[in-house]
Amino acid sequence: MTGVDFAFRKTVNISPGFLREHGIKGLILDVDNTLTTHDHPAPAEGIMDWIESMKKNGIRLMIVSNNRAERVEPFAKLLGLDFVSKGAKPLKKGYVRAMKKMRLSPSETAAVGDQLFTDIWGANFARITSIFVQPIQPEGKKERFIRFKRVLEKPFLPQKFTDDTGVKL
Repeated sequence: MTGVDFAFRKTVNISPGFLREHGIKGLILDVDNTLTTHDHPAPAEGIMDWIESMKKNGIRLMIVSNNRAERVEPFAKLLGLDFVSKGAKPLKKGYVRAMKKMRLSPSETAAVGDQLFTDIWGANFARITSIFVQPIQPEGKKERFIRFKRVLEKPFLPQKFTDDTGVKL
């Protein structure tokens, strides 16, 4: 049991209509391998348009990252988003801070991320909807610990994707 509520192949495949249909008014977003590749200063292809679409549709957005502010702040500013750095995922404290800043309840919030043991477990601990997205690209040699976690996560990864089937997992 992974605790994944929904899985999408790409972050940009999550639509405002899908979120409205599920009563979600705000998203807590991971950075690395969800919105961009590891340590890259610019968003991945399509992310800027996706964020603008979410904002135009009234979806509140907030970044929660385990990274330090020196990494997260310039990226968040580029996207026009508020953020919580050193989010301590999978602990719920970063998620709780983000929900307070967005003035949303757990039932109105979802977290989007590419790692089961941090992003998805954190969403579960915070009792919010979890949305798994496939990583943008495999981690490089520098991210040894994340590569190790990917091996451990593999048996638990979703096999069905909401953007393929349209159904809850």
